[in-house]
Amino acid sequence: MQTYKEAEQFLFERLPMFQRVGGAAYKKDLSNTLKLLDRLGNPHQRGKYIHVAGTNGKGSTASMLASVMMESGYKVGLYTSPHLKHFSERIRINGVAISEEVILKYVKSYLPLIEEVQPSFFELTTAMAFEYFADQQVDVAVMEVGLGGRLDSTNVITPEVAIITQIGLDHQQFLGDTKEEITREKAGIIKNGVPVVTSVEENNLRNIIQEIAQSKNAIYHYSADEFELTQTNADKDFIYYKVATATGNDFELTSDLKGSYQKQNINSVLSAAKILEEKGYAISEASLQAGLKKSRINSGMLGRWQEIANPNNGARIIADGGHNSSAIAHIVQMLEKETYDRLHIVIGTVNDKSIDSMLEQLPNTAKYYFTQAQIPRALDSNELKLKAAKFELYGESFETVDQAFSSAIMHSSENDLIFVGGSIFVIAEIPSL
Repeated sequence: MQTYKEAEQFLFERLPMFQRVGGAAYKKDLSNTLKLLDRLGNPHQRGKYIHVAGTNGKGSTASMLASVMMESGYKVGLYTSPHLKHFSERIRINGVAISEEVILKYVKSYLPLIEEVQPSFFELTTAMAFEYFADQQVDVAVMEVGLGGRLDSTNVITPEVAIITQIGLDHQQFLGDTKEEITREKAGIIKNGVPVVTSVEENNLRNIIQEIAQSKNAIYHYSADEFELTQTNADKDFIYYKVATATGNDFELTSDLKGSYQKQNINSVLSAAKILEEKGYAISEASLQAGLKKSRINSGMLGRWQEIANPNNGARIIADGGHNSSAIAHIVQMLEKETYDRLHIVIGTVNDKSIDSMLEQLPNTAKYYFTQAQIPRALDSNELKLKAAKFELYGESFETVDQAFSSAIMHSSENDLIFVGGSIFVIAEIPSL
């Protein structure tokens, strides 16, 4: 193994990867992760962490909080998944992705360990992130949970604060059939004596989180009790908020993440930042505002209600990777606020989702371009077209995202809107993202 491309191919093809093959890559315990880390000298024990779990919003929350900590002057690691364009997006320090040279070095050094432990792709990637952050001596690393929480490979740390974002029905085959069961799995990241923040809106789900927190002597924070955001304005690049606090020290902030669903995530960031400040981290109001205003730039985040350039200078194009019923509900609300002549929706999904619960919410006035990402888990575009017809959603099917995206551009006019979504793997294949 001499080149990065060889290392990347090895990671993708040799190790079971959930994003590509689904359940075959899921491990139901932490034994492999702990064995890997033990052989590497337990790098996860040499750093400080912020842990973020949830069904929707955890990637945005992790990225925003990393940006705030970066603007506060800290050297900040950020571990997220999945990646869109390049493997290195998963592991960043102060927004800069791990280099191909370093990835190659790590993979070559891991070869004997891989033969011994037989880890999944995510298990090895998580171990790599811990080792990289330890080697680079980051001040703090923000770790996004991959799947669930209790049995996730990231759940080997005792963080400064744990955050649980919105809960929805996703990955039920692993996490449980109800939101209550899923909440218990997500709340598995709560550690003894570690403060926990949640933005979950449902009382019954919050009660579960609070009960688990109390059982572990962990101080519980519901972010909406501490901060209330009111949108005051919006333009092409930003949303502006007034923030009312429980203490009466109101202030204003600007966010470059434009989805209205980000309000809950920003609330969590504000609560977590307050906790971190109480723990001795130097987080000023100015650095908080700067971090939230530059979340995309500072974290490299893509695919969250992201407006992208139309190569033909025609219709506006918005991409969002929301891929379950709860996320689609928020996306539909956002689309209803947009102004356009015609709506074009480029959509694809994977074959292990509750697809009907997504399709039934989508507008039947749009023209659809059904497609599939180039991964084994992708649902065939013709099958998706047939399923959509049951909900009076009509259009054409395309074998590739590029074909569907190009057709949407070709059949749209200047005052139209093109939305691309259904799966993060679909938006990853948009040529101009």
